[in-house]
Amino acid sequence: MALAPVLSCPTVPLSNGLQIPMFGLGTSHDGGYSHDAIVYALTECGVRHIDTAKHYGCEERLGKAIRESGLARSDLWLTNKLWPEDYGYKAAKKACLDSCSRMGVECFDLYLMHWPESLKPGRSNRETRAETWRALEELYKEGVCRAIGVSNFMVHHLEQLKEDCSQMPHINQRRFTTLLCGIHDMTHQVEYHPFQQPNHLMEYCRQEGIVFEGYSPLAKGQVLSDPTVLRIAEKHRRTPAQICIRWSIQNGVVTIPKSIKRKRIQENCQVFGFQLEEGDMAALGRLHDGRHVTWDPTNVE
Repeated sequence: MALAPVLSCPTVPLSNGLQIPMFGLGTSHDGGYSHDAIVYALTECGVRHIDTAKHYGCEERLGKAIRESGLARSDLWLTNKLWPEDYGYKAAKKACLDSCSRMGVECFDLYLMHWPESLKPGRSNRETRAETWRALEELYKEGVCRAIGVSNFMVHHLEQLKEDCSQMPHINQRRFTTLLCGIHDMTHQVEYHPFQQPNHLMEYCRQEGIVFEGYSPLAKGQVLSDPTVLRIAEKHRRTPAQICIRWSIQNGVVTIPKSIKRKRIQENCQVFGFQLEEGDMAALGRLHDGRHVTWDPTNVE
């Protein structure tokens, strides 16, 4: 069997020494998963970073696609996410282990709390987030998750998590000397595209040593017809999608576009052979209007 290509993709270091690829392929629910597309991305396009979630309902199929690709588990970066209905200490630990079982893997490279709001009645969101984070810390300590983080949290959510966990013990493992009771050994996944640039949140993450990930880099297609994007795409003889993904990566954001079409996946992968100029980056930066094309977590307590 011929060796699968490897995408020439830069990585970003986490505080525990792991290197997360800056480009990955996202999956989703409601038709956002294709077995053939995953196998194609892994074997023909060299993608090595796959992002999924229990909520998407495709864990078993994704595990099958990974096995079909013939790639070693150690060659892949797998991110999974914990849905709020599984928040709480015991429920979170069970949900993670069940997700591993469904995908046929022993661990996840990254495991995230999917949303800041809890679906558990009787306790505040803040209390439930802290309890759930404690479960993720233990999963990390046990090696079930090689890194842990959050998705869609705003600054006040992160500040609360930092405060609520400040009295927990330091956890030292071989090669890992980070403070797990804080929020320093985390990645943070948020909607990110030219129309939605949460710069205050990004700066906070940089200050706290949290790697920033962006999903929906094409704003569900809304950004592809923007005149500024089209002008820059014509200038570089690239597609609008490639311009937006390249802009995100040049801003230091781990970027995970979604597609179930082979042609689009191949197109999205071809973003490492060119560089946007300073003027291009500035022009795209001015497109921010604050719109969300997915969930808006701003008002979650």
